[in-house]
Amino acid sequence: MTAIVDCNSFYCSCERLFRPDLRNKPVVVLSNNDGCIVSRSDEARALGVGMAVPYFEARHIIEKHGIAVFSSNYHLYGDLSYRVMETLRTLAGDRSKVEVYSVDEAFMDLSDVPEDQLVDHARHIKTTVEQWTGIPVSIGVAPTKTLAKLANRLAKKDKIASSCVTVIATAEEQRLALQQTRVDDLWGIGGAYAVKLINQGITSAWELSNMPEEWAHSHLGGVVGVRLIRELKGLPAIFMEEELVDKKMIATTRMFGRPVTSVTEIKEAVATYISRSAEKLRRQQSAAGVVSVFIVAKEQSHSTYFRHGPTISSYTTLPHPSCLTHELIKAATGLVDQLFEEGKSYKKAGVMLSGLVPDGSIQGNLFVPPAENQHRFLMHTIDNINFAMRDDSVKFGASGMNKDWKMRQELRSRRHSTRWEELKGVK
Repeated sequence: MTAIVDCNSFYCSCERLFRPDLRNKPVVVLSNNDGCIVSRSDEARALGVGMAVPYFEARHIIEKHGIAVFSSNYHLYGDLSYRVMETLRTLAGDRSKVEVYSVDEAFMDLSDVPEDQLVDHARHIKTTVEQWTGIPVSIGVAPTKTLAKLANRLAKKDKIASSCVTVIATAEEQRLALQQTRVDDLWGIGGAYAVKLINQGITSAWELSNMPEEWAHSHLGGVVGVRLIRELKGLPAIFMEEELVDKKMIATTRMFGRPVTSVTEIKEAVATYISRSAEKLRRQQSAAGVVSVFIVAKEQSHSTYFRHGPTISSYTTLPHPSCLTHELIKAATGLVDQLFEEGKSYKKAGVMLSGLVPDGSIQGNLFVPPAENQHRFLMHTIDNINFAMRDDSVKFGASGMNKDWKMRQELRSRRHSTRWEELKGVK
């Protein structure tokens, strides 16, 4: 059996954890630059606040009902996510039995738990996670990942009746669950496929599960569709994946806090993102052979329909793989000169490091001056200082000093669990 543990309204739950006065009250969390609503509590949903709705469109409802609003606080959410996942690994007793699926979801292998103990075991997991981390969760348990996601959805649909735990173990339980689930609510069915299935008269997950595998291969994306049909029948076809220790590419992207028209500011942003990516690169003891940069122009405001501006990108292959921030910055800012067009406004930029190899496998260069060998020690020192002091206490001048282009987070809460100076005060 497989379980999926899903944090309830995760971003909102993180904010409530340090604001007990907001318990059982409506809360919403905004996206980058305070643009759209990306998380909402059940109370906010009941008041008519939509998901992914622009903040300015929902402001009248928010102000009318006094809904608490927060900017995204990724430092806080990342730390609390880590605590939840570590709790699950502790309960599983084996790290390989937990697969982190997203920042607020994880699959667990419960194959060792007897069927008649699944409900009690799932409730024990739920209670322990909430006691140790303060984050409420819902749990779905079933023979396959797809059915577990379905069970979790049913658990969250009626939290009072289910106590946020739903177990689908028997064939009869699977049939009932599939019959009350629409195909467009299934994990793995996108909007286009949902429309296609409904047009063919297949509206429920039960009807889809009874379709032949040959039909799925022809109409649902080949092997992927066949796996989905098998999963719906209770036959595991999507298995637990091992934790990815070393990334194959590292990217950092951010929206600007305002439209940017200066090549200098874009270079500062790109240098800042490269510095962050290089830090992650050194953390996994890798070096990058390819540096890519992209910038996104501001959408045309005079257009009849909303549309994004074009994404312009380029890359360069380094003479030799490197993890040195200054070498990567030099390559990246050179690409900005190629991409930037005078007179245009830009809203976003990003960098990506690829062609990663183990740093220890790079062959030395006899023609490099001995002084250059101290750069690795310099990078190690900078990383240690920034890890201890936070907020880029030591940085390269190319990253800029004022950073007026930084992403807006005007309603961000304090980073209670990752900054000494922002610890929650107790009176």
